[in-house]
Amino acid sequence: MNHSLGEDEFEGTLILEKLAEIGKVDSFFEAIDSDDIDAVKSLMIQAGIEKEVRAWVLNKIKEMES
Repeated sequence: MNHSLGEDEFEGTLILEKLAEIGKVDSFFEAIDSDDIDAVKSLMIQAGIEKEVRAWVLNKIKEMES
């Protein structure tokens, strides 16, 4: 079963705050929806999100794919 991560998963998190600071919240969710892992990772790096948090997000995406 394929589930997608939505804003509810991240609401109120530092992830969204940092993405909002660079105006990339919509791009982040579009990348998740299109399974563009490279774009998700790149956007998080651009937003200055810590490596451990990026790893958590990428793991959540992989869990949703299975």
